[in-house]
Amino acid sequence: MKRLACLFCASMALTAHAEFDVSRLWVNAGFYSAHFDTEKGLRNANPGVGLEYRFDPTWSATAGRFRNSNNADSNYVGVYVQPWTYAGVKLGAVAGVFNGYPNAYNGGWFPAVIPTATLESGHWGLNVALVPPFKDRLYGAVSFQLKYRFRTD
Repeated sequence: MKRLACLFCASMALTAHAEFDVSRLWVNAGFYSAHFDTEKGLRNANPGVGLEYRFDPTWSATAGRFRNSNNADSNYVGVYVQPWTYAGVKLGAVAGVFNGYPNAYNGGWFPAVIPTATLESGHWGLNVALVPPFKDRLYGAVSFQLKYRFRTD
């Protein structure tokens, strides 16, 4: 977990152009994944802990750890790029690296780009990701991530 925190801090430092503002920091408790292939016995509830820091309306950095659909621990580090807004919903993708999926690269790290939509209001936010299936390595799903920020300044 220390390594994950260091990667998150490094990504924030590389892209930050202003001093740290706690009102831009979101925390989450993992994901809920509605899998397309319901016959595989995959885990839909993916508890964990994650952080997201929004630099501006388009860019944010994210990192976390969760129990994945294969019931193994996964880590992630990435950057949200959401240049479009429609009816108050930010649209774009998250690009990052993930690990912990036994069928994908023997559980090692791999890159991914995942389409996302985000709704943020006050203390609460929701990220919705369309996770595409990848052969027999990763199973497709619509993933929901509820997030919270302590200060809204």
